[in-house]
Amino acid sequence: MQLQEIFQQLIAGFKNATTVEYIAVITGIVSVWFSRLENIWVYPIGLVSTVSYVFLSFKYHLFGEATVNLYYTAMSIYGWILWAKRDQQAHHVVKISFSSRKELKDQFVFFGVFYVVFYSALRFLQNSFYPGTIPFGDALATATAFTGMLLMARKKVESWYWWLATNFASVPLYFIKGLTFTSVFYIVLFIMAIFGLIEWKKRAKENHA
Repeated sequence: MQLQEIFQQLIAGFKNATTVEYIAVITGIVSVWFSRLENIWVYPIGLVSTVSYVFLSFKYHLFGEATVNLYYTAMSIYGWILWAKRDQQAHHVVKISFSSRKELKDQFVFFGVFYVVFYSALRFLQNSFYPGTIPFGDALATATAFTGMLLMARKKVESWYWWLATNFASVPLYFIKGLTFTSVFYIVLFIMAIFGLIEWKKRAKENHA
């Protein structure tokens, strides 16, 4: 595909984007901005985005992404509860921190298990019902997002590495499906995740000092 064709598809994607897609993208960006600032508003605003993407993912047969957004919804509630907890001095109980070596190992096991499960399920769907399904990319985006969301709720710095992987995998995934606006959205999220990683590293070091 030539650069001009890609540009034309981008323009067409913006023009053809539905109201639901605009809502999902805008609230998603705002949510990531709040997460970078460690602001609890990441969760209520993020819920609007995830519910919107559940609808869009089912509509375009992105079943891995639909599953991950259902998971996002549940984890948003879990994270909201954790982030809201404070001690008697009104300080956050859960603070930004680095993962231990054991936690890092557990994260990769968690990712590996979910990747295999989703890839197998998506291959079955591709062969039996939906030939347009993209097992490798969809499973990669889904498994990394599952891992990132869990770590985000626990305020682990490493969550941002998983978000970087999720966003990187999601750009071509949505572009191929014609959701150009969402594809650009993930490029924006990738850039925001870099700044989020830098900010959380700084805060983790301050908390550890």
